[in-house]
Amino acid sequence: MLDTSLSAEFSVRPSLLRERALALNPELVVVDEVQKVPVILEEVHWLLENTGVKFILCGSSARKLRRTARNLLGGRAVEYHLFPLTSAELHDPDLEKILNHGLLPVHYLVKNPEPLLKSYLNTYIKEEIIDESLTRNIPSFSRFMQVVGLTHGRQLNYANVARESGVSASTVRNYYQILKDTLLGFELEPWRRKKKRRLVETAKFFLFDPGVANFLNPELGAVTQGSDSYGRAFEHFLINEIRAYSSYRGIDVPLRYWRTSSGFEVDLIIGDMDVCLEFKSGKKIHNTDLRGLRALKEEHNTGRTVIICRSSEPRRTEDGIEIMHWSRFCSLLWKREFF
Repeated sequence: MLDTSLSAEFSVRPSLLRERALALNPELVVVDEVQKVPVILEEVHWLLENTGVKFILCGSSARKLRRTARNLLGGRAVEYHLFPLTSAELHDPDLEKILNHGLLPVHYLVKNPEPLLKSYLNTYIKEEIIDESLTRNIPSFSRFMQVVGLTHGRQLNYANVARESGVSASTVRNYYQILKDTLLGFELEPWRRKKKRRLVETAKFFLFDPGVANFLNPELGAVTQGSDSYGRAFEHFLINEIRAYSSYRGIDVPLRYWRTSSGFEVDLIIGDMDVCLEFKSGKKIHNTDLRGLRALKEEHNTGRTVIICRSSEPRRTEDGIEIMHWSRFCSLLWKREFF
């Protein structure tokens, strides 16, 4: 439906879909960017009820569908999310390229992704935000996106982001909702069931791809080893890997992080403390790197506890914390050896 002549044709006469399906009797019909012509869902509904045709409906704006479609095929459609590339889809994953280019296929595969990233973001913002009139104050939304690039992967602070963006906190909340609805980002909720220690209860916000996050940060050049941005991108990549795995495998399990008000933190809690992960981008792991997991183990009955890093030598501490190379972790993850 990115073909404007095609989308215009179906907007005027959505019954064309029914007529063509009845004439050709296909087993499967794929409609891409279905949110461009939401009225076509009425015809999809009819065909599902009256023929054996199956449909794959793809789109990038759940927000527009909810706002404009009268028929969302409740009970007749199953929702799936398509993520950027995962390590399981790459023959030989290049970590430096992943953290700098991101994992959208065309960006990962080119030598210099910057022009494509710029074009992607400009086009996406224009089509999804401006053309669909999700926000009228485009300059403030552009400033907001830059602030998101700076603060992505950190705890949400609407007041600070509002001050930097020049809009109200309520407007910033709406902007974040737009990013979630258009699949540009997601929130990682905190673990809230406290026992002894006082916990931080503020969600973190992540963009959907490391390359997009890097490009949105106006103060960031290349992501280099040893920098704060490298560690954040490393964590971002692995959280996305786990989200994609759980979605593709159909595993409905909560993903959260754990942080105390005194500063102890574990980057990712899977399920009910079934798997607890800390992401460290260095090649050497020291005792100080184990503080968060050890504090968590003292307070909760944890399952598997693992530090994922770039150390090539697997280790296990006396208190049961595993230290594992990121590529081995990814391999075991997709073999279903974690959850």
